[in-house]
Amino acid sequence: MKDSVVSRMDANIAVLGAGAWGTTVAKVIAEKGHEVILWCHDEAGAREINTEHRNTHYLPEIPLPEHLWATGDIAEAAEGREYLILAVPSLYLLDTVKQIVTVSAIREGKTAIAVITKGFLPSPKGPRLILETLEDYLPGFYHQSLVYIAGPSHAEEVSRGKITGLISASENAKNSIRFRDLLKSNRLLVFSSFDVRGVQVAAAVKNVIAIAFGMLDALKTNSRGTEDMFGDGTASLLLAAGLNEIQTLGRAMGATHAETFTSISGVGDLDVTCRSVFGRNRRFGREIIEKDLLQSYRNLEDLISRINEIGYLPEGIVAAQYVAVLSEKYKLKMPISHGVHRILNRETSPGEFLQDFLGGLA
Repeated sequence: MKDSVVSRMDANIAVLGAGAWGTTVAKVIAEKGHEVILWCHDEAGAREINTEHRNTHYLPEIPLPEHLWATGDIAEAAEGREYLILAVPSLYLLDTVKQIVTVSAIREGKTAIAVITKGFLPSPKGPRLILETLEDYLPGFYHQSLVYIAGPSHAEEVSRGKITGLISASENAKNSIRFRDLLKSNRLLVFSSFDVRGVQVAAAVKNVIAIAFGMLDALKTNSRGTEDMFGDGTASLLLAAGLNEIQTLGRAMGATHAETFTSISGVGDLDVTCRSVFGRNRRFGREIIEKDLLQSYRNLEDLISRINEIGYLPEGIVAAQYVAVLSEKYKLKMPISHGVHRILNRETSPGEFLQDFLGGLA
């Protein structure tokens, strides 16, 4: 046990958030020979990782490397690390950051910080991008130095060594390269980008589009009556129109590179999120149709307040609320995102929305 404690304290890399993606990223780094400490919100999960080298709740069949340790103490996880990766869901991200701002290594700007959470964050000014919101809470050292990491990836595949790619985006080129080199391997390709805003918008809005895609997929699979009008071409039409909405909001929010949306952080991430069986937002969209999942919720606010009842976390639910506000703020036409918002708010049905949307394209 003594060696375990020494290994944890000597770790120079921390990942905060032991969900499937946070655990996978910690695993990838540890497999390169680094000592990594993973913060779990519950002690039971930390004990299982330390004693069984498993995270059975999120990655039940995946063995974890011995260089990976866990703790339920967030201060212990964050203190003295060279690299820190934030992996908690967007609903809990601000509260997590508020718990670590007094840690000396962060207070002094000694820890490089990256974020792999997808979505938007609330603020007195309305919904904002994740990095600019966190800059308001972190010391000034982190202004324009945070790194955002996203791409077409699922924990279920990356944890098994399936080849995929990520983007490491930052206004600080040195930090972008540092995290790129920390993560990359012969199975995980990582590329640098300066388009922090574009990559963040793409990562957030694709989850909203994936909910619509999941609904369409279920209607297409279980076609009956007028819903027999949906096919594979319809799905591709929806995906392409969804990419246009991502680009539209990205440009409005300050995206700097058009190729962001035609590369892996744009079309690549959107495609895998919509089509993969591992996509939680796609699954949620399908279950709206197949299980009448929205029946027990009054509206979108009620759905968000009881989101843990779903049994998994589709980030697109929260993002849909924020995208509706942002599209109104910037006076943008985003019919798919608007339609998903109306469906989740119990204002229309999926079948009615899809027929109206596709008819409006004619």
